[in-house]
Amino acid sequence: MQKTRLDTARIRAARQVIDPVFLDTPLYRCEALEPVLGCAVSIKLETANPVRSFKGRGTEVVASLLAGQGGSAVVCASAGNLGQALAWSGRGRGLDVTVVASRFATAAKLERVRALGARLELVDGDHEAARERAAAIARYDGIRLVEDSLDIETCEGAATIGLELVDAAPSFDAVLIALGGGALATGVGHVVKARAPHAEVICVQPLGAPAMTHSWRRRRVVTTDSADTIADGVAGRYPIPAVLDDLLLVADDAVLVRESSIVAGMRILLDHAGLVVEPSAALGVAAVLEDRDRFAGRHVVTIVCGGNVDPDAYRRWVTATPVRESHESHGFRESHGFRECHGFRES
Repeated sequence: MQKTRLDTARIRAARQVIDPVFLDTPLYRCEALEPVLGCAVSIKLETANPVRSFKGRGTEVVASLLAGQGGSAVVCASAGNLGQALAWSGRGRGLDVTVVASRFATAAKLERVRALGARLELVDGDHEAARERAAAIARYDGIRLVEDSLDIETCEGAATIGLELVDAAPSFDAVLIALGGGALATGVGHVVKARAPHAEVICVQPLGAPAMTHSWRRRRVVTTDSADTIADGVAGRYPIPAVLDDLLLVADDAVLVRESSIVAGMRILLDHAGLVVEPSAALGVAAVLEDRDRFAGRHVVTIVCGGNVDPDAYRRWVTATPVRESHESHGFRESHGFRECHGFRES
């Protein structure tokens, strides 16, 4: 395999600085899901920690290195999960943390960022506007900017999930990974391709936020004019070239799923696995629902990457009447309040 930016020795070293509360997360065969999905399913559960997502693995590495270098302040842009994780990791190391987010981000995530002691700045617009503002703060104040997926620490922190996965479940046929900025996919993918090359690395993204998937398919950066999906944790519009280069080396496939399938995946994980998950964490199940024949009779692992949800929105999603859509449909029912992401550009 060609070399990615990641290094296996550094990934192993990352385990030594990550708080154990984020490590060795549950991995188990969930037999209750198998009659529903038509394949053997194992869950790697990344929600049972203080920030309820996998992001703490990467921010622990970032904060440890920054504190060791004498740094005192850090800023990031976040849809909510990275901000919580950086706030938690920074608080434990005496760092002043600023999180920039869209004012339209999930309220529960933003409240938790504040509760963890970070300074929260809200901007109009989407996550890309928050990224621009965070970069401006870093330049003006002369502090460390944490850029999820671009900063190798975030990828190698996430890659520790891959180490745990291949050590505990060497016989799986495919791993389904939520695809947003790419830290989780490139991190886990790097380890799986090095240690379990027989297994497929399949990345999953919403139809309403397809930039990285289009980029992977075309092997060049493709940006989109907008993103419209309930899976806010993966709703980026501007793929990072270096991250795409890594993804091209480790991903066997990248697929897009409909909003209705994401909601169905959340409902299935609640009803059959007892798990409350955010939309991004249901992408793997959504992929199986949309292509049952592909996975029939196989053993797949899905990484349940986050559980931070707005309670009211979650109740609406999991109690709503399922909407049937054709596999050819690239749009969303008006009753859901979603639109397809129109237009994309290559760069």
